[in-house]
Amino acid sequence: MKKEKVFIGIDVSKLTLDICIVKNTTTSLVIKNNKTDIKKFLNEETKGSSEVYLCIENTGKYGWLITELAPDYLTNFYIINPLHLKRSMGLIRGKNDKIDAVRIAQFIKRNYQEEVCYVRERSLITALKVLLSERGYKVKSKTQLKVKNKDIEVISDKKLAKKLIKSNLKLIVTLEQQIKEIELEIKRLIESDKQLKQHSYLLKSIPGVGDILSTSLIIKTNEFKSITDPRKLACYCGVVPFENRSGTSIFGKKRLSLLADKKIKKVLHLGAMRAIQMENDFRVYYIRKVKEGKNKMSVLNAIRNKIIHTAYALIKNQELFQNRLVLS
Repeated sequence: MKKEKVFIGIDVSKLTLDICIVKNTTTSLVIKNNKTDIKKFLNEETKGSSEVYLCIENTGKYGWLITELAPDYLTNFYIINPLHLKRSMGLIRGKNDKIDAVRIAQFIKRNYQEEVCYVRERSLITALKVLLSERGYKVKSKTQLKVKNKDIEVISDKKLAKKLIKSNLKLIVTLEQQIKEIELEIKRLIESDKQLKQHSYLLKSIPGVGDILSTSLIIKTNEFKSITDPRKLACYCGVVPFENRSGTSIFGKKRLSLLADKKIKKVLHLGAMRAIQMENDFRVYYIRKVKEGKNKMSVLNAIRNKIIHTAYALIKNQELFQNRLVLS
């Protein structure tokens, strides 16, 4: 007897999970985003003979709990890039968690045969993800304090201004020390694992790629196991221009998506900026394209894309980057 297929879409938020279950009928419900409620829900939905397909958007830390628990209950578990989902389903006005859950369920019902199931990440990757997230938060806080000090400088009460700036400078020093400690712990974890150490070694041979970018690439791709196509990662990072198209008509210039992961896009941009300061293939390419009249930011974006494709090639072939000082 053929198993009934059940498609579940979950919209993840900080406190709750909005769920849509599609089988013969469509059911919607809301549960708390905690271990007890998630385990109870997964147990109820997977205890029968149905073939269950569960899908969530990749929304960062709020989805960590469902991501940790779901693979214990089912194999057909998918984490979809929000950009991929939105481009597949079309742009919807407004934001509604219940409607979003329905859209996610409909998406996986149509695409489950093409999409790649989630590959569970190792505990080391989870730890690196937490550390990188914490580092990002502290770097942002440090930047905000520096901006605040600039604003304080202009107030008329100079004595108060001096006091506030001094206090903020102390916080900045503390944050810098904490950032340094986190970065040392990231290095320690990578050095402790043979595969991570090798991945990091190969990636850092690419001009402009340092500890943070190499670690970000390893985490985002789950050691290059969850995102196996460089074009998909490039799309996820927002470095692939796309067209406004309807039928056979194309409207305007190609442009980059605003729905991309801005954190890794920023780290990639910094990597590209570093790369063009050194003698390497990327710099040769940048200089040649700018001389041809290409927009500098467009050329930098192309370098971000090349960094991604080069990373995949090095990991696949297990070889270091080789400068040829020529790049098409």
